[in-house]
Amino acid sequence: MSSFERWRVCLARAATPVLAVAIASGCVMQNAARGPRPERWSTAWGASETLPSPDSPTLSNQTLRLIVHASSGGNQVRIKLTNIFGSRPLIIGGASIGSQESGARLKAGSNHALTFSGRPSILIPIGAYVLSDPVPMSIVTQQDLAVSIFVNGDSGEVTVHPLALETSFVSTPGDFVAREDSGPFQTVIQNWPYLVAVEVSSTDNSRSIVAFGDSITDGYRSTTGANHRWPDYFAERLTAAHRNLGVVNEGISGNRIWHDAIAGRLFFGPNGLSRFDRDAITVSGVSHIVVLLGINDIGQAGPTSHPEEQVSAEDIIAGLKQFALRAHARGIRIIGGTLTPYGGAAYFSMQGEEKREQVNAWIRTAKEFDGFIDFDAAIRDPAMPTLIKAAFDSGDHLHPSDEGYKAMAGAIDLSLFD
Repeated sequence: MSSFERWRVCLARAATPVLAVAIASGCVMQNAARGPRPERWSTAWGASETLPSPDSPTLSNQTLRLIVHASSGGNQVRIKLTNIFGSRPLIIGGASIGSQESGARLKAGSNHALTFSGRPSILIPIGAYVLSDPVPMSIVTQQDLAVSIFVNGDSGEVTVHPLALETSFVSTPGDFVAREDSGPFQTVIQNWPYLVAVEVSSTDNSRSIVAFGDSITDGYRSTTGANHRWPDYFAERLTAAHRNLGVVNEGISGNRIWHDAIAGRLFFGPNGLSRFDRDAITVSGVSHIVVLLGINDIGQAGPTSHPEEQVSAEDIIAGLKQFALRAHARGIRIIGGTLTPYGGAAYFSMQGEEKREQVNAWIRTAKEFDGFIDFDAAIRDPAMPTLIKAAFDSGDHLHPSDEGYKAMAGAIDLSLFD
């Protein structure tokens, strides 16, 4: 209804001229209170942080330049940092965000200084998260961004996302967050320390879809720097359909529903049930969650390897039901993904295959989910359904190739996210 139409309705309701003036004045005030459409925050990029991996950096008075790929756009931006697995309080001495030109170099004039609660630096206690203040910056879908973070003092253990599949950079000692050139950034890394999210705001109905899973969501064995994980291909499909929806990859390689990382591989992360709130439900702007988790519950524990952590198909289904209950309690829709084939993988067994088939049969008919994506059918070999189709197999018979990840994204019905 237009402002003029609302004015006419108000006047029509008045019994006297005096009352008409009073009501009309109230209508004007109500319209003014509405004002312009409010901006909404959503997540354009994200990653789940874990304990340090063997190749995680330790930092001392150095600047990180982290390269990330935005899946949605907006006109303001802010970042989210964490010290959740740190061994000491973390001092962020400065931060900025800009557009990547190439390598560690930024596009001229694109760098924006960031503040935290109005200050250029902040201390992050062990286990804590912080948001930067928003800055005006036009972000477009599929844009490569560079987030610079100066770590003041010694970092201690570094909270990190181990499998970035993207080349980022560490500087020589010094605060270089304001620099746009690549000069000080001499060391390359393949992980994302501290950075949890890049969030954007816009006046359209922007929102985010969380992809919650393990290495198959994390994109293991896809091409580094190409953004060829299945959530990336999914985001490209949404962009092509002119839908400004962020796709937030919250996969952790090796992750399981019921058990924490096995000894010696702590970077596989805490169990999915324990991290679901912080890595899925509380993601800014989340409206949908896609869950693809369970194959490691089947494969990592067996009669001769961690037998005490074996789970049944019923156990996996119970865990998936918990995800659905918790998402729905927050008004978030949740989509189940069928477990992909793993015949020929190092931890394959026929007993495990039976579990996978039982779980998939439940996912395809589950009333607890708001829909499902048949990732299994998308990449399996029709002649041998226990195997990934050869053209989609990265070579280890567990993880898809780039083309396999693309086929997974191609199997997604976009109407699930209306």
